[in-house]
Amino acid sequence: MTDDSTRKVAELLSDQRLAMLTTHAADGTLTSRPMALQEVEFDGDLWFFAARDSRKVTHLTADPQVNVAAGSGGSWISLTGRAAVVTDEAKKKELWNSGVAAWFPDGPDDDEIVLIKVEGDSAEYWDTPAAGSPPR
Repeated sequence: MTDDSTRKVAELLSDQRLAMLTTHAADGTLTSRPMALQEVEFDGDLWFFAARDSRKVTHLTADPQVNVAAGSGGSWISLTGRAAVVTDEAKKKELWNSGVAAWFPDGPDDDEIVLIKVEGDSAEYWDTPAAGSPPR
């Protein structure tokens, strides 16, 4: 993505806390699920916590091409990229927060918790100036 598009996506993501992560199952089926965004200062990468043995981790390990969609009101983002499972203990601790603890009560040192890093390749966005205005 260009610097300008990265800045615009960062602006639109700044108020977002949840996104839909879409992966490919082994049979090619697309599967989406809500995920909590862990780093709102978008620099081209998105971070999520996941259980090591989860279906999403199985999917992206076999096929790392993903889509992440987020938005509300008049602003929507669809980002495509490649995902990787990351086991960086320092990064887990850096991103850890009370919201993650609600899902993973054993804390960031739990080996069953991994990070998913999505490196954005491209993004499309829709941004309307006011509620009720038609999309541009």
